[in-house]
Amino acid sequence: MQATSGFRRAGIVLLAALLLVAAWTPWLDTEARAETQAGLTRALTTFAGARALGAALSVAEGTELSLEPLGIGVTLAPGQALRPINELVDKFADVMLVASVAFGVQLLALKIGGHVAVSVFLTVALLAWLVLAWRGPGTRAGRWMQPLLLLVLLVRFAVPVAAVANEAIYRVFLHQEYDAAYATLQSSVSQVPGNLSQPPAGEGGVMDRLRALQGKFDEIQAGYKKLLEQAGQWSDRIVRLIAIFVLQTVLLPLLFLWMSWRLARALVMAPWRVAREG
Repeated sequence: MQATSGFRRAGIVLLAALLLVAAWTPWLDTEARAETQAGLTRALTTFAGARALGAALSVAEGTELSLEPLGIGVTLAPGQALRPINELVDKFADVMLVASVAFGVQLLALKIGGHVAVSVFLTVALLAWLVLAWRGPGTRAGRWMQPLLLLVLLVRFAVPVAAVANEAIYRVFLHQEYDAAYATLQSSVSQVPGNLSQPPAGEGGVMDRLRALQGKFDEIQAGYKKLLEQAGQWSDRIVRLIAIFVLQTVLLPLLFLWMSWRLARALVMAPWRVAREG
């Protein structure tokens, strides 16, 4: 039993030493910043694509045809058929802006956690924690040190580890899905018809002007019909992109934060369990 307890104590000391090495080694922070910056760039690029598509749809939505050349005070607005698609794209752009902000917050958190003061505090807290743990599990200072060390470990390691793991999951499982969805979004801008201008009134008779308006209306209607046929694919790709970024900026960070808390808590409580078993 004593030999087993001794091995466990040695393992705890070794793990604490590894944590100190990781706290003072810049590789994890450098890698985490690069991965988070890649996510931020991806989110901003997608946001710009959404805004470009929204602008094209807004121009097309504003297309109007006036019947005043025929002596009728009526204006047709066929572009209003695009309003539901335009509203979806606007909401998508808002989501992408929030995702960009989330990546920006992660970069700030990485800067805070990677500061030398945090590493110094973690070093002092780890050494004090080991000394207090070896004095006995029942000391008041030892019980007070547990939550403090847990907090410092999370500040120092939770965000970098989550950033690296998050981007690794993206590259393995999500990257092809994103590329396909973004390619569709990017090509959609060129498929939106422009603001087709009102045809000139002309000097012909009423029938000539009516035929001119009818031709323009048929042209607009054909363009919008083709566009609406593609709208289903756009909606599918937009939903997929939203799902990818919600997964990367909300669900996976929360999952990794919970896992980091569980691992850090197990580490902090390990000496107390060894002391009780010994």
